[in-house]
Amino acid sequence: MSSKVLPSSIHETNFEQNDESSSVRLLPLKEIPGSYGIPFITPIKDRLDFYYFKGRNGFFQSKIDSYGSTVFRTNVPPGPFMASHPGVIAVLDAKSFPVLFDMTKVEKKDVFTGTYMPTTKLTGGYRVCSYLDPTEPKHAQIKQFLFNLLASRKDAVIPAFHSAYAIPLFSSLESNIASSGSADFTSLNDTIAFDFLGEAYFGSRPSKTGLQSKITTWLAIQLAPLLSNIITKFIPWPIEDLLFHTFPLPSIVAKPGYKQLYAYFQTAGSGALDAAVKLGLSRDEACHNLLFATCFNTYGGLKILFPSIVTWLAQTGPALHARLASEARAAVEQAGDNGRVTLAALDKMYLNKSVVYETLRIDPPVQFQYGHARTDFVLESHDASFQVRKGEMLFGYQPIATRDARVFGATADKFVPDRFLGEGAKLVPYVWWSNGPETESPTLANKQCAGKDFVVLVARLFVAELFLQYDSFTAKVGTSPLGTQVTITSVTKAEDKVVGPSYN
Repeated sequence: MSSKVLPSSIHETNFEQNDESSSVRLLPLKEIPGSYGIPFITPIKDRLDFYYFKGRNGFFQSKIDSYGSTVFRTNVPPGPFMASHPGVIAVLDAKSFPVLFDMTKVEKKDVFTGTYMPTTKLTGGYRVCSYLDPTEPKHAQIKQFLFNLLASRKDAVIPAFHSAYAIPLFSSLESNIASSGSADFTSLNDTIAFDFLGEAYFGSRPSKTGLQSKITTWLAIQLAPLLSNIITKFIPWPIEDLLFHTFPLPSIVAKPGYKQLYAYFQTAGSGALDAAVKLGLSRDEACHNLLFATCFNTYGGLKILFPSIVTWLAQTGPALHARLASEARAAVEQAGDNGRVTLAALDKMYLNKSVVYETLRIDPPVQFQYGHARTDFVLESHDASFQVRKGEMLFGYQPIATRDARVFGATADKFVPDRFLGEGAKLVPYVWWSNGPETESPTLANKQCAGKDFVVLVARLFVAELFLQYDSFTAKVGTSPLGTQVTITSVTKAEDKVVGPSYN
Protein backbone atom coordinates (compact mmCIF):
# COMPACT_ATOMS: atom_id res chain seq x y z
CA MET A 1 0.00 0.00 0.00
CA SER A 2 1.10 3.55 -0.66
CA SER A 3 2.39 5.51 2.30
CA LYS A 4 1.19 8.80 0.84
CA VAL A 5 -1.25 10.65 3.09
CA LEU A 6 -3.81 13.38 2.49
CA PRO A 7 -5.84 15.68 4.76
CA SER A 8 -9.04 13.93 5.85
CA SER A 9 -11.18 16.21 3.67
CA ILE A 10 -10.36 17.75 0.35
CA HIS A 11 -12.43 20.81 1.31
CA GLU A 12 -11.44 21.33 4.91
CA THR A 13 -8.84 20.27 7.42
CA ASN A 14 -10.08 18.22 10.36
CA PHE A 15 -8.38 18.63 13.71
CA GLU A 16 -8.08 16.36 16.69
CA GLN A 17 -7.57 18.22 19.93
CA ASN A 18 -5.04 17.12 22.53
CA ASP A 19 -3.89 18.77 25.72
CA GLU A 20 -1.11 20.77 24.07
CA SER A 21 -1.98 21.54 20.47
CA SER A 22 -4.03 20.67 17.40
CA SER A 23 -2.68 18.28 14.80
CA VAL A 24 -3.84 17.69 11.26
CA ARG A 25 -5.54 14.34 10.92
CA LEU A 26 -4.14 12.50 7.92
CA LEU A 27 -5.47 9.45 6.11
CA PRO A 28 -3.35 7.08 4.02
CA LEU A 29 -4.05 7.09 0.29
CA LYS A 30 -4.66 3.46 -0.69
CA GLU A 31 -5.57 1.49 -3.74
CA ILE A 32 -9.25 0.54 -3.74
CA PRO A 33 -9.31 -3.16 -2.76
CA GLY A 34 -11.25 -5.79 -4.69
CA SER A 35 -11.67 -6.48 -8.38
CA TYR A 36 -14.33 -7.21 -10.97
CA GLY A 37 -12.84 -10.63 -11.68
CA ILE A 38 -13.26 -12.61 -14.88
CA PRO A 39 -15.68 -10.91 -17.28
CA PHE A 40 -19.09 -12.57 -17.46
CA ILE A 41 -18.20 -15.35 -15.02
CA THR A 42 -17.47 -13.32 -11.87
CA PRO A 43 -20.45 -10.96 -12.31
CA ILE A 44 -22.77 -14.00 -12.51
CA LYS A 45 -21.12 -15.57 -9.44
CA ASP A 46 -21.54 -12.29 -7.55
CA ARG A 47 -25.18 -12.10 -8.64
CA LEU A 48 -25.91 -15.60 -7.34
CA ASP A 49 -24.15 -14.84 -4.06
CA PHE A 50 -26.14 -11.63 -3.72
CA TYR A 51 -29.53 -13.19 -4.43
CA TYR A 52 -29.38 -16.80 -3.32
CA PHE A 53 -26.23 -17.90 -1.48
CA LYS A 54 -25.30 -15.05 0.88
CA GLY A 55 -28.14 -12.53 0.65
CA ARG A 56 -27.71 -8.79 0.36
CA ASN A 57 -26.25 -8.05 3.78
CA GLY A 58 -24.14 -11.19 3.79
CA PHE A 59 -22.76 -10.44 0.34
CA PHE A 60 -21.48 -6.99 1.28
CA GLN A 61 -20.42 -7.87 4.83
CA SER A 62 -18.30 -10.79 3.56
CA LYS A 63 -16.44 -8.41 1.26
CA ILE A 64 -15.95 -5.84 4.04
CA ASP A 65 -14.48 -8.61 6.20
CA SER A 66 -12.34 -9.97 3.37
CA TYR A 67 -10.85 -6.63 2.31
CA GLY A 68 -10.79 -4.97 5.72
CA SER A 69 -12.38 -1.96 4.06
CA THR A 70 -15.83 -0.43 3.64
CA VAL A 71 -14.76 0.86 0.22
CA PHE A 72 -14.01 -1.78 -2.41
CA ARG A 73 -14.59 -2.84 -6.00
CA THR A 74 -17.26 -5.42 -6.73
CA ASN A 75 -19.96 -6.40 -9.20
CA VAL A 76 -23.60 -5.73 -8.41
CA PRO A 77 -26.73 -7.27 -9.94
CA PRO A 78 -28.18 -7.78 -12.39
CA GLY A 79 -25.00 -8.25 -14.45
CA PRO A 80 -24.99 -10.19 -17.75
CA PHE A 81 -26.79 -9.83 -20.03
CA MET A 82 -28.89 -7.01 -18.67
CA ALA A 83 -26.04 -4.74 -17.52
CA SER A 84 -22.92 -4.59 -19.63
CA HIS A 85 -20.88 -2.83 -16.93
CA PRO A 86 -21.78 -4.31 -13.51
CA GLY A 87 -18.56 -3.18 -11.79
CA VAL A 88 -18.89 -0.52 -9.08
CA ILE A 89 -16.95 1.04 -6.23
CA ALA A 90 -18.98 0.23 -3.11
CA VAL A 91 -19.14 2.91 -0.38
CA LEU A 92 -20.55 1.34 2.78
CA ASP A 93 -19.77 3.57 5.76
CA ALA A 94 -21.08 6.87 7.08
CA LYS A 95 -18.00 8.78 5.91
CA SER A 96 -17.82 7.61 2.29
CA PHE A 97 -21.52 7.14 1.50
CA PRO A 98 -22.49 10.86 1.35
CA VAL A 99 -20.34 11.36 -1.75
CA LEU A 100 -23.39 10.02 -3.59
CA PHE A 101 -25.26 13.21 -2.63
CA ASP A 102 -22.53 15.57 -3.86
CA MET A 103 -23.58 16.76 -7.30
CA THR A 104 -20.14 18.30 -7.88
CA LYS A 105 -18.60 14.83 -7.71
CA VAL A 106 -21.19 12.44 -9.09
CA GLU A 107 -23.47 12.41 -12.10
CA LYS A 108 -26.95 10.91 -11.73
CA LYS A 109 -27.86 10.41 -15.38
CA ASP A 110 -29.70 7.11 -15.98
CA VAL A 111 -28.57 5.51 -12.69
CA PHE A 112 -31.86 5.50 -10.75
CA THR A 113 -32.05 1.69 -10.94
CA GLY A 114 -28.30 1.21 -11.02
CA THR A 115 -26.19 -0.52 -13.63
CA TYR A 116 -29.19 -1.11 -15.89
CA MET A 117 -32.09 1.08 -16.98
CA PRO A 118 -35.57 -0.19 -17.86
CA THR A 119 -36.84 0.65 -21.31
CA THR A 120 -38.51 4.04 -21.73
CA LYS A 121 -41.43 2.14 -23.30
CA LEU A 122 -42.55 1.78 -19.67
CA THR A 123 -42.67 5.57 -19.25
CA GLY A 124 -44.25 6.77 -22.45
CA GLY A 125 -40.95 7.05 -24.29
CA TYR A 126 -39.58 9.65 -21.84
CA ARG A 127 -36.63 9.60 -19.47
CA VAL A 128 -38.58 10.66 -16.40
CA CYS A 129 -37.17 12.92 -13.69
CA SER A 130 -35.65 10.11 -11.61
CA TYR A 131 -33.29 9.30 -14.49
CA LEU A 132 -32.24 12.89 -15.19
CA ASP A 133 -29.10 14.54 -13.86
CA PRO A 134 -29.64 18.00 -12.31
CA THR A 135 -27.54 19.52 -15.10
CA GLU A 136 -30.17 18.51 -17.67
CA PRO A 137 -32.66 21.37 -18.29
CA LYS A 138 -35.74 19.15 -18.03
CA HIS A 139 -34.78 18.12 -14.51
CA ALA A 140 -35.51 21.56 -13.04
CA GLN A 141 -38.78 21.91 -14.97
CA ILE A 142 -40.15 18.54 -13.88
CA LYS A 143 -39.00 18.79 -10.27
CA GLN A 144 -40.50 22.28 -9.98
CA PHE A 145 -43.75 20.84 -11.34
CA LEU A 146 -43.71 18.24 -8.55
CA PHE A 147 -42.83 20.85 -5.92
CA ASN A 148 -45.75 22.99 -7.07
CA LEU A 149 -48.19 20.07 -6.85
CA LEU A 150 -47.08 19.18 -3.33
CA ALA A 151 -47.30 22.81 -2.20
CA SER A 152 -50.77 23.26 -3.71
CA ARG A 153 -52.12 20.21 -1.85
CA LYS A 154 -50.37 20.61 1.51
CA ASP A 155 -53.59 21.39 3.39
CA ALA A 156 -55.31 18.29 1.99
CA VAL A 157 -52.83 15.71 3.25
CA ILE A 158 -53.87 15.31 6.90
CA PRO A 159 -57.65 15.12 6.29
CA ALA A 160 -57.09 12.84 3.26
CA PHE A 161 -54.96 10.49 5.32
CA HIS A 162 -57.62 10.22 8.00
CA SER A 163 -60.56 9.69 5.65
CA ALA A 164 -58.95 7.77 2.78
CA TYR A 165 -56.36 5.71 4.68
CA ALA A 166 -56.90 5.44 8.45
CA ILE A 167 -60.67 4.90 8.52
CA PRO A 168 -60.83 2.21 5.78
CA LEU A 169 -57.66 0.52 7.07
CA PHE A 170 -58.87 0.18 10.64
CA SER A 171 -62.34 -0.92 9.54
CA SER A 172 -60.84 -3.64 7.33
CA LEU A 173 -58.35 -4.77 9.97
CA GLU A 174 -61.02 -5.21 12.59
CA SER A 175 -63.56 -6.93 10.34
CA ASN A 176 -60.93 -9.33 8.94
CA ILE A 177 -59.61 -10.19 12.40
CA ALA A 178 -63.14 -10.74 13.71
CA SER A 179 -64.12 -12.98 10.79
CA SER A 180 -60.92 -14.94 10.09
CA GLY A 181 -58.60 -14.37 13.06
CA SER A 182 -56.07 -12.19 11.24
CA ALA A 183 -55.70 -9.43 8.67
CA ASP A 184 -53.19 -9.16 5.84
CA PHE A 185 -51.85 -5.67 6.51
CA THR A 186 -49.49 -5.68 3.53
CA SER A 187 -52.31 -6.37 1.09
CA LEU A 188 -54.66 -3.85 2.70
CA ASN A 189 -51.94 -1.21 2.64
CA ASP A 190 -51.29 -1.85 -1.04
CA THR A 191 -54.93 -1.20 -1.86
CA ILE A 192 -55.70 1.68 0.49
CA ALA A 193 -52.44 3.63 0.05
CA PHE A 194 -53.16 4.32 -3.63
CA ASP A 195 -56.64 5.62 -2.77
CA PHE A 196 -55.05 7.95 -0.23
CA LEU A 197 -52.55 9.31 -2.77
CA GLY A 198 -55.33 9.99 -5.27
CA GLU A 199 -57.28 11.87 -2.60
CA ALA A 200 -54.23 13.76 -1.29
CA TYR A 201 -52.84 14.80 -4.68
CA PHE A 202 -56.00 15.27 -6.76
CA GLY A 203 -59.05 15.00 -4.49
CA SER A 204 -60.04 11.92 -6.51
CA ARG A 205 -59.90 8.35 -5.21
CA PRO A 206 -59.29 5.63 -7.82
CA SER A 207 -61.38 3.12 -5.83
CA LYS A 208 -62.82 0.09 -7.61
CA THR A 209 -60.84 0.77 -10.78
CA GLY A 210 -58.43 -2.14 -10.35
CA LEU A 211 -55.56 0.25 -10.97
CA GLN A 212 -53.57 -0.96 -7.97
CA SER A 213 -52.90 -4.32 -9.66
CA LYS A 214 -51.81 -2.47 -12.81
CA ILE A 215 -49.22 -0.58 -10.78
CA THR A 216 -47.91 -3.80 -9.27
CA THR A 217 -47.35 -5.33 -12.71
CA TRP A 218 -45.69 -2.18 -14.01
CA LEU A 219 -43.42 -1.94 -10.96
CA ALA A 220 -42.51 -5.63 -11.11
CA ILE A 221 -41.27 -5.42 -14.69
CA GLN A 222 -38.94 -2.57 -13.76
CA LEU A 223 -37.74 -3.96 -10.44
CA ALA A 224 -37.51 -7.70 -11.20
CA PRO A 225 -33.77 -7.49 -11.98
CA LEU A 226 -33.20 -6.21 -8.42
CA LEU A 227 -35.45 -8.72 -6.63
CA SER A 228 -35.08 -12.37 -5.72
CA ASN A 229 -37.14 -15.25 -4.37
CA ILE A 230 -40.13 -13.91 -6.26
CA ILE A 231 -41.41 -17.30 -7.39
CA THR A 232 -38.96 -19.74 -5.79
CA LYS A 233 -41.87 -21.27 -3.87
CA PHE A 234 -42.98 -22.68 -7.20
CA ILE A 235 -39.83 -23.12 -9.31
CA PRO A 236 -36.12 -23.75 -8.59
CA TRP A 237 -34.01 -20.62 -8.12
CA PRO A 238 -31.87 -21.20 -11.27
CA ILE A 239 -35.01 -20.84 -13.39
CA GLU A 240 -36.03 -17.68 -11.53
CA ASP A 241 -32.56 -16.24 -12.05
CA LEU A 242 -32.72 -16.99 -15.76
CA LEU A 243 -36.20 -15.49 -16.12
CA PHE A 244 -35.79 -12.30 -14.10
CA HIS A 245 -32.10 -11.45 -13.92
CA THR A 246 -30.73 -12.30 -17.34
CA PHE A 247 -32.97 -10.50 -19.83
CA PRO A 248 -35.50 -7.67 -19.38
CA LEU A 249 -39.11 -8.73 -19.01
CA PRO A 250 -41.21 -7.65 -22.00
CA SER A 251 -42.69 -4.20 -21.48
CA ILE A 252 -45.75 -5.15 -23.51
CA VAL A 253 -47.07 -7.07 -20.48
CA ALA A 254 -47.59 -3.77 -18.66
CA LYS A 255 -48.82 -1.75 -21.64
CA PRO A 256 -52.62 -2.23 -21.26
CA GLY A 257 -52.52 -1.45 -17.54
CA TYR A 258 -50.23 1.50 -18.08
CA LYS A 259 -52.70 3.01 -20.55
CA GLN A 260 -55.40 2.81 -17.88
CA LEU A 261 -53.13 4.44 -15.31
CA TYR A 262 -52.27 7.19 -17.78
CA ALA A 263 -55.96 7.84 -18.42
CA TYR A 264 -56.61 8.18 -14.68
CA PHE A 265 -53.77 10.67 -14.19
CA GLN A 266 -54.73 12.59 -17.31
CA THR A 267 -58.22 13.14 -15.87
CA ALA A 268 -57.64 13.32 -12.11
CA GLY A 269 -54.46 15.37 -12.48
CA SER A 270 -55.78 17.80 -15.09
CA GLY A 271 -55.27 20.82 -12.85
CA ALA A 272 -51.70 19.84 -12.09
CA LEU A 273 -51.03 19.22 -15.78
CA ASP A 274 -52.37 22.69 -16.64
CA ALA A 275 -49.76 24.13 -14.26
CA ALA A 276 -47.03 21.96 -15.83
CA VAL A 277 -47.75 23.39 -19.27
CA LYS A 278 -47.15 26.89 -17.86
CA LEU A 279 -43.68 25.72 -16.80
CA GLY A 280 -42.88 24.77 -20.39
CA LEU A 281 -43.54 21.03 -20.20
CA SER A 282 -45.72 19.24 -22.69
CA ARG A 283 -48.91 17.85 -21.17
CA ASP A 284 -47.93 14.34 -22.25
CA GLU A 285 -44.46 14.41 -20.68
CA ALA A 286 -45.84 15.95 -17.50
CA CYS A 287 -48.49 13.23 -17.22
CA HIS A 288 -45.94 10.42 -17.57
CA ASN A 289 -43.76 12.07 -14.91
CA LEU A 290 -46.74 12.57 -12.61
CA LEU A 291 -47.64 8.90 -13.00
CA PHE A 292 -44.07 7.81 -12.26
CA ALA A 293 -43.64 10.09 -9.26
CA THR A 294 -46.94 8.93 -7.76
CA CYS A 295 -46.85 5.22 -8.58
CA PHE A 296 -43.14 4.40 -8.45
CA ASN A 297 -41.59 6.94 -6.10
CA THR A 298 -44.42 7.51 -3.60
CA TYR A 299 -46.74 4.52 -3.79
CA GLY A 300 -43.81 2.14 -4.26
CA GLY A 301 -42.22 3.67 -1.16
CA LEU A 302 -45.35 3.37 0.98
CA LYS A 303 -45.72 -0.28 -0.06
CA ILE A 304 -42.39 -0.86 1.69
CA LEU A 305 -42.34 1.76 4.46
CA PHE A 306 -45.66 1.17 6.23
CA PRO A 307 -45.20 -2.61 6.60
CA SER A 308 -41.69 -1.88 7.85
CA ILE A 309 -43.01 0.49 10.52
CA VAL A 310 -45.57 -2.09 11.64
CA THR A 311 -42.86 -4.76 11.73
CA TRP A 312 -40.59 -2.82 14.06
CA LEU A 313 -43.47 -1.70 16.25
CA ALA A 314 -44.74 -5.28 16.57
CA GLN A 315 -41.29 -6.62 17.40
CA THR A 316 -40.63 -3.91 19.99
CA GLY A 317 -43.85 -4.65 21.85
CA PRO A 318 -46.55 -3.21 24.13
CA ALA A 319 -44.32 -1.01 26.31
CA LEU A 320 -43.45 1.15 23.30
CA HIS A 321 -47.06 1.01 22.13
CA ALA A 322 -48.22 2.42 25.48
CA ARG A 323 -45.77 5.32 25.25
CA LEU A 324 -46.77 6.15 21.68
CA ALA A 325 -50.47 5.96 22.53
CA SER A 326 -50.05 8.21 25.56
CA GLU A 327 -48.04 10.73 23.55
CA ALA A 328 -50.50 10.80 20.64
CA ARG A 329 -53.58 11.19 22.81
CA ALA A 330 -52.04 13.92 24.96
CA ALA A 331 -50.87 15.85 21.90
CA VAL A 332 -54.28 15.63 20.21
CA GLU A 333 -56.01 16.70 23.41
CA GLN A 334 -53.74 19.75 23.62
CA ALA A 335 -53.47 20.74 19.96
CA GLY A 336 -55.85 18.58 17.96
CA ASP A 337 -59.09 19.47 16.24
CA ASN A 338 -62.08 17.70 17.82
CA GLY A 339 -60.02 14.60 18.51
CA ARG A 340 -58.29 14.64 15.12
CA VAL A 341 -54.58 14.92 14.38
CA THR A 342 -53.33 18.33 13.32
CA LEU A 343 -49.88 19.50 12.33
CA ALA A 344 -49.57 21.29 15.67
CA ALA A 345 -50.43 18.08 17.51
CA LEU A 346 -48.03 16.06 15.41
CA ASP A 347 -45.23 18.49 16.26
CA LYS A 348 -45.66 17.54 19.93
CA MET A 349 -45.14 13.83 19.22
CA TYR A 350 -41.36 13.60 19.64
CA LEU A 351 -41.21 9.85 20.25
CA ASN A 352 -43.36 9.32 17.15
CA LYS A 353 -40.85 11.27 15.04
CA SER A 354 -37.91 9.33 16.50
CA VAL A 355 -39.61 6.01 15.72
CA VAL A 356 -40.17 7.06 12.11
CA TYR A 357 -36.58 8.25 11.70
CA GLU A 358 -35.30 5.04 13.25
CA THR A 359 -37.37 2.96 10.83
CA LEU A 360 -36.06 4.98 7.90
CA ARG A 361 -32.51 4.52 9.19
CA ILE A 362 -32.49 0.82 9.90
CA ASP A 363 -34.82 -0.25 7.09
CA PRO A 364 -34.78 2.43 4.36
CA PRO A 365 -37.39 2.04 1.62
CA VAL A 366 -34.72 2.92 -0.96
CA GLN A 367 -31.70 0.74 -0.27
CA PHE A 368 -29.42 1.45 -3.22
CA GLN A 369 -27.87 4.68 -4.50
CA TYR A 370 -25.64 5.09 -7.54
CA GLY A 371 -23.65 7.77 -9.33
CA HIS A 372 -20.89 8.08 -11.94
CA ALA A 373 -17.83 10.07 -10.94
CA ARG A 374 -18.15 13.44 -12.64
CA THR A 375 -14.40 14.02 -12.34
CA ASP A 376 -11.31 12.55 -10.70
CA PHE A 377 -11.47 12.98 -6.91
CA VAL A 378 -10.27 11.54 -3.62
CA LEU A 379 -12.87 9.55 -1.68
CA GLU A 380 -12.59 9.05 2.08
CA SER A 381 -13.74 6.35 4.44
CA HIS A 382 -13.13 6.49 8.19
CA ASP A 383 -9.71 4.91 7.77
CA ALA A 384 -8.30 5.70 4.34
CA SER A 385 -8.44 7.80 1.18
CA PHE A 386 -8.95 6.37 -2.31
CA GLN A 387 -8.47 7.78 -5.79
CA VAL A 388 -11.63 7.64 -7.91
CA ARG A 389 -11.43 8.24 -11.65
CA LYS A 390 -13.92 10.08 -13.83
CA GLY A 391 -16.65 7.78 -15.17
CA GLU A 392 -16.35 5.10 -12.49
CA MET A 393 -19.64 4.12 -10.89
CA LEU A 394 -20.05 4.47 -7.16
CA PHE A 395 -22.62 2.40 -5.33
CA GLY A 396 -24.06 2.65 -1.84
CA TYR A 397 -26.03 0.05 0.09
CA GLN A 398 -27.84 2.00 2.79
CA PRO A 399 -28.77 -0.77 5.27
CA ILE A 400 -25.07 -1.21 6.02
CA ALA A 401 -23.92 2.40 5.73
CA THR A 402 -26.68 3.64 8.06
CA ARG A 403 -25.74 1.03 10.66
CA ASP A 404 -22.20 2.36 11.01
CA ALA A 405 -21.12 1.65 14.58
CA ARG A 406 -18.73 4.60 14.51
CA VAL A 407 -21.76 6.86 14.30
CA PHE A 408 -24.54 4.89 16.00
CA GLY A 409 -22.46 3.00 18.55
CA ALA A 410 -23.00 -0.48 19.96
CA THR A 411 -26.72 -0.42 19.12
CA ALA A 412 -26.20 0.39 15.43
CA ASP A 413 -27.77 -2.92 14.36
CA LYS A 414 -30.72 -2.59 16.75
CA PHE A 415 -34.02 -0.75 16.52
CA VAL A 416 -33.88 1.92 19.22
CA PRO A 417 -37.13 3.93 19.35
CA ASP A 418 -35.61 6.78 21.39
CA ARG A 419 -32.48 7.11 19.29
CA PHE A 420 -33.25 10.56 17.90
CA LEU A 421 -34.64 12.14 21.08
CA GLY A 422 -32.73 14.83 22.98
CA GLU A 423 -29.03 14.69 22.20
CA GLY A 424 -29.83 12.01 19.65
CA ALA A 425 -31.13 14.74 17.33
CA LYS A 426 -27.52 15.29 16.26
CA LEU A 427 -27.74 11.91 14.46
CA VAL A 428 -30.63 12.97 12.19
CA PRO A 429 -28.21 14.07 9.40
CA TYR A 430 -27.28 10.38 9.04
CA VAL A 431 -30.82 9.43 7.99
CA TRP A 432 -30.41 9.22 4.21
CA TRP A 433 -33.45 7.36 2.86
CA SER A 434 -34.41 10.32 0.63
CA ASN A 435 -31.12 10.36 -1.31
CA GLY A 436 -29.80 13.07 0.98
CA PRO A 437 -29.48 13.96 4.68
CA GLU A 438 -32.77 14.29 6.55
CA THR A 439 -31.66 17.75 7.75
CA GLU A 440 -31.40 19.05 4.18
CA SER A 441 -34.12 19.84 1.66
CA PRO A 442 -34.70 18.78 -1.93
CA THR A 443 -33.86 21.46 -4.47
CA LEU A 444 -33.79 21.78 -8.25
CA ALA A 445 -30.00 21.31 -8.09
CA ASN A 446 -29.93 18.00 -6.21
CA LYS A 447 -31.45 14.52 -6.47
CA GLN A 448 -33.07 14.43 -3.05
CA CYS A 449 -36.63 13.11 -3.21
CA ALA A 450 -39.09 15.87 -4.08
CA GLY A 451 -41.64 14.28 -1.73
CA LYS A 452 -39.23 13.83 1.19
CA ASP A 453 -41.26 15.89 3.66
CA PHE A 454 -44.54 14.39 2.42
CA VAL A 455 -43.31 10.84 3.11
CA VAL A 456 -42.08 11.67 6.61
CA LEU A 457 -45.35 13.45 7.34
CA VAL A 458 -47.56 10.55 6.29
CA ALA A 459 -45.35 8.06 8.16
CA ARG A 460 -45.78 10.12 11.33
CA LEU A 461 -49.53 10.40 10.64
CA PHE A 462 -49.68 6.63 10.30
CA VAL A 463 -48.08 6.06 13.71
CA ALA A 464 -50.25 8.73 15.32
CA GLU A 465 -53.52 7.42 13.87
CA LEU A 466 -52.57 3.84 14.74
CA PHE A 467 -52.18 4.64 18.43
CA LEU A 468 -55.15 6.93 18.64
CA GLN A 469 -57.18 3.92 17.53
CA TYR A 470 -55.37 1.11 19.38
CA ASP A 471 -53.60 0.62 22.68
CA SER A 472 -51.56 -2.22 21.21
CA PHE A 473 -51.48 -4.90 18.51
CA THR A 474 -49.71 -8.13 17.64
CA ALA A 475 -48.48 -9.31 14.26
CA LYS A 476 -46.70 -12.07 12.40
CA VAL A 477 -43.93 -10.96 10.09
CA GLY A 478 -42.54 -12.71 7.04
CA THR A 479 -40.84 -11.67 3.83
CA SER A 480 -42.07 -10.53 0.44
CA PRO A 481 -40.13 -9.65 -2.74
CA LEU A 482 -40.42 -5.91 -1.97
CA GLY A 483 -39.93 -6.04 1.79
CA THR A 484 -41.97 -7.53 4.62
CA GLN A 485 -45.22 -9.46 4.72
CA VAL A 486 -47.17 -8.40 7.80
CA THR A 487 -50.24 -10.14 9.19
CA ILE A 488 -52.03 -8.44 12.10
CA THR A 489 -53.23 -11.08 14.55
CA SER A 490 -54.92 -8.92 17.20
CA VAL A 491 -55.63 -5.31 18.10
CA THR A 492 -56.55 -3.80 21.46
CA LYS A 493 -58.82 -0.85 20.79
CA ALA A 494 -58.32 2.38 22.70
CA GLU A 495 -61.63 1.96 24.56
CA ASP A 496 -60.27 -1.36 25.86
CA LYS A 497 -62.28 -3.49 23.45
CA VAL A 498 -60.13 -6.29 22.12
CA VAL A 499 -60.39 -7.79 18.65
CA GLY A 500 -58.44 -10.99 18.04
CA PRO A 501 -58.63 -14.77 18.29
CA SER A 502 -56.39 -14.98 21.33
CA TYR A 503 -58.98 -13.04 23.32
CA ASN A 504 -62.07 -15.01 22.34
